[in-house]
Amino acid sequence: MAEASHPLKYEDWGGEMGARWLANLKGFEGTIAPVGEALLARAAFAPGERVIDLGFGGGATTIAIAEAVSPGGCVLGLDISPDLTSAATRRARQAGIDNAQFLCGDAATASVPDGPYDRLVSRFGSMFFAEPVGAFANLRSMLKHGGRIDLAVWGPPAENPWMREGMEVARNHVEMPAPVPRAPGPFAFEDLDYLREILAGSGFHDVDIGAAVGQLPVGGAGASAEQARDFAQNAMAFGQVLLDYPSDVQAAVARELAHLYGRHYRPGEGVMMDYCAWLVSARA
Repeated sequence: MAEASHPLKYEDWGGEMGARWLANLKGFEGTIAPVGEALLARAAFAPGERVIDLGFGGGATTIAIAEAVSPGGCVLGLDISPDLTSAATRRARQAGIDNAQFLCGDAATASVPDGPYDRLVSRFGSMFFAEPVGAFANLRSMLKHGGRIDLAVWGPPAENPWMREGMEVARNHVEMPAPVPRAPGPFAFEDLDYLREILAGSGFHDVDIGAAVGQLPVGGAGASAEQARDFAQNAMAFGQVLLDYPSDVQAAVARELAHLYGRHYRPGEGVMMDYCAWLVSARA
């Protein structure tokens, strides 16, 4: 097994991760679409509401919310990545959306214009704060008294084989640090007791948590096993780590990933693998 040259990082959304998301936008959005749909269905936005979309990625959720709150409502996308902010602004303009705007900033400390807002929503944008209680307290300050927050966060790795099994393939060939419980990253809020502590400590109340479970298409709907492999290697954090290793190591991982995803491929659907996300709502 080759030795790792640097730790696996998930937090650099203002730089490398934001640029990687943009470069693999179609694959990312297609992969997590089932969770986004479940989150927006649960949130049930209504015309006239003013909403913040935290960690908007490519802007798909922001545009969907903008349509849901029209007429009379608006949505502000807040993301730490300048690359994603520029791309989402162009995307909304091209779609003819005039009640959405996008702001580049660190949600842990940012002040938003024209606040407070009625609602705040985040699809996988809230798990990367270094100091989560302070960050969520800042999010609470963006909301009206009694305003609602809706979050989607990943459940435990054991219930997310779409991520875990690919990482296990990579670990068969290279050394990577084991995830640290409660550390910033995709699984920061897998522990619901910890999540409740964060929300209570930052001033939120009436916490309600449900689960979205099912299967999602790795690499997007209809992707082949090879396309899912390419998505994992190019877009996911463990794939980026492999770039520091010799070509024979990368090739061995690629073969095993293609085999893994081939076992889960269903014609007409894609590489379908199990996922679990927590859908969280609370009041400010």
